[in-house]
Amino acid sequence: MTRPATPAEAALDELAATGALLVALDFDGTLAPLENDPMEARMLPAAREAVEALTAVPGTVVALVSGRSLSDLRIIAEHDDDSRIWLAGSHGAEFWVPGEGAVEPEDPGEDVALRDRLRTEAENATSDLAGVWIEPKTFGFGVHTRRADAEAADRAHRSADRIVEAEAPHWRRRTGHNIVEYSFRHEGKDSAVATLRERTHATAVLFAGDDVTDEDALRSLNPGDVGVHVGTGPTAARVLVDDIPAMAGFLAELARRRAAARR
Repeated sequence: MTRPATPAEAALDELAATGALLVALDFDGTLAPLENDPMEARMLPAAREAVEALTAVPGTVVALVSGRSLSDLRIIAEHDDDSRIWLAGSHGAEFWVPGEGAVEPEDPGEDVALRDRLRTEAENATSDLAGVWIEPKTFGFGVHTRRADAEAADRAHRSADRIVEAEAPHWRRRTGHNIVEYSFRHEGKDSAVATLRERTHATAVLFAGDDVTDEDALRSLNPGDVGVHVGTGPTAARVLVDDIPAMAGFLAELARRRAAARR
């Protein structure tokens, strides 16, 4: 008796067969382990190998979709000007397109002055909290608490919340793994995937992520798309994998099946 296909196997078969595939991937926690110093994050070798294999398959576009600023994403992804990988930084407010380069929004003017002032206020308000770090971002700032204890993290979040609520209540607040981010741009990974889908003329999308912010994109997927969640916890994804090595294995198998189907 034939064993029924698992959700992962069925998804791989669907993605291998589609005409134009967009593989959109979160970076931190999906391809690269989370680091105390976020700028030390790098793809696991197996993940990089799988990503590069996918970029070589005809009819396949790979994009990294991250909350990182575009400039920081290029550093940690070791992404050079000749790369075939598309980038969506700052949750989709910034893009990098192969053959075109950076595509960034117009100068936000007064928003930048407010960003700098509130970021400085947040730095001053949390300077005495061990393990708390304020990350400069293109459109706001992030409060990192990975190295802080619970009390310091709570104080940091409450201080930052008060600052933003008092002076920029219209800003978007996002939570992630040991980070709270504030931004005057309201794009999300759902809008990033929508833009990438349109630009690449994709007939199907694979989106994979591990964090709360990735759920925006996972919930936005169409019936013919596939969402993958790395780790445990509630998710809108139809496929779950245990960890980054398992995600790399899934991508490598997709590259193998899709290359075979395109011959």
